[in-house]
Amino acid sequence: EVAEPLQDLKEGMDQLERNKTLTYILTTLLAIGNFLNGSNAKGFELSYLEKVPEVKDTVHKQSLLHHACSIVVEKFPDSTDLYSEIGAITRLTKVDFDQLQDNLTQMERRCKASWDHLKVIAKHEMKPALKQKLSDFLKDCAERIIILKIVHRRIINRFHAFLLFLGHPIYAVREVSIHRFSKILSEFALEYRTTRERVLQQKQKRANHRERNKTRGKMITDSGKFGGASSDAQESQSPGIQSADDAAEHENMKAILKTGLTDGESSTSTVPGLRSRTRGGSLRGRVAPWCSASDDLVNCTDDTADEIMERIVRSATQGPSQRTLPRERRRSRLNRKSIRRTLKSGLTTEEANALGLSSGSELQV
Repeated sequence: EVAEPLQDLKEGMDQLERNKTLTYILTTLLAIGNFLNGSNAKGFELSYLEKVPEVKDTVHKQSLLHHACSIVVEKFPDSTDLYSEIGAITRLTKVDFDQLQDNLTQMERRCKASWDHLKVIAKHEMKPALKQKLSDFLKDCAERIIILKIVHRRIINRFHAFLLFLGHPIYAVREVSIHRFSKILSEFALEYRTTRERVLQQKQKRANHRERNKTRGKMITDSGKFGGASSDAQESQSPGIQSADDAAEHENMKAILKTGLTDGESSTSTVPGLRSRTRGGSLRGRVAPWCSASDDLVNCTDDTADEIMERIVRSATQGPSQRTLPRERRRSRLNRKSIRRTLKSGLTTEEANALGLSSGSELQV
C-alpha cells in the first residue's frame, strides 16, 4: 500500500523528465499561446493542459490540441503518442497520497503500541520462544516503517524539486497535489494519443488522394504497375514482325497499298474492299506522306494502318459533295378529282358524257 505507489512516483518523474514528446508538446503549445496572445511568456501553468482540448478555432472548429498535434507530427517525426510511455503516471491516478501518509502514520503508531502490549504480556506467563519471535517480528516491522518514512520524505522532496524543474513557483510547490498532477498529465496524454491517431489517418488519406490524382486520366499501361508489361509485350512482338517471311510480306503489302492509295485517277483499287473516290486528290493533300521503302518496317506498317483507318473513317462519315434533288412524287396523268368533292360540286356535261352518264340516266356498269 505504501511502497508500490512511492516506486511509481519515482518512475513517473523519471519518465517525464526523459520524455522528448512531452518537451515537443509543451514547446509547441507555448509558441502557439505566445503567437495568439501576442506575448512572450516563458511558460504556463500545468492546469492549462486541461483546457487545450476545449479551445477551438473559428473556421474549421478544430481544437487547439489538434493543431498542436499536427505541428508536432510534422516538425518532429520521432515523437510518440506519449500515453504509452508514462504508465507509472497513469497508475498514480488511482492512489491517494494523503491517505497513504495517514496509513504510514497509523502503522508507526500501531507498531509502538504493539511493543507496549508485548512488554505487558511478557510480565505474565509466556514461553521464551514465543516472546523471541514476537520481538523479532516487531523489530522487523519497525525497521520497515522507519525506512518507508525516510523513502516517503525523500520522494516527496524530489517531487517538489521536479515541480521546480517544470517551472512552478516556489511558494506554490507544496500546494500541488500528486494525485491531481498525475491525473492532469494522464488525461492529457490520453487525449493526445487519440488526436494523434486521427491526424495520422487524415495525413494518410491525403497522401493516398494525391497518389490517385497523379494517375488520374492516364491509361492503365502508362502507370508504373503495367508499364513494364506493355514494353515487354512490344519487345516480344517486334522480333516476330521482323522475321524474313514477314518482312517480305509486309514489303509487298506496303507497295500494293502505296500504289493503290496514291493513284487518285483509277476508279478501282488493287486492294480488295477499298474504294477510290473522286475526291482523293483533296484528301491526299491533308494526309501525311507515305513511308519510303527504306524506312523501318514496323513504323511503316503502323503509319499505313493509321492512314487506311483515317480514310475509311472519312469515307464513312463524310457525305456526298452533291446531293440529288429531292424525288418528286409521281402524279397521275388524269386530272382526277375526289369523289366527295365530285358529289358535292357535281359533274360537268363533258365529264358525264365521258363517264357514260346522261342527265336522266343511271350509272352504266
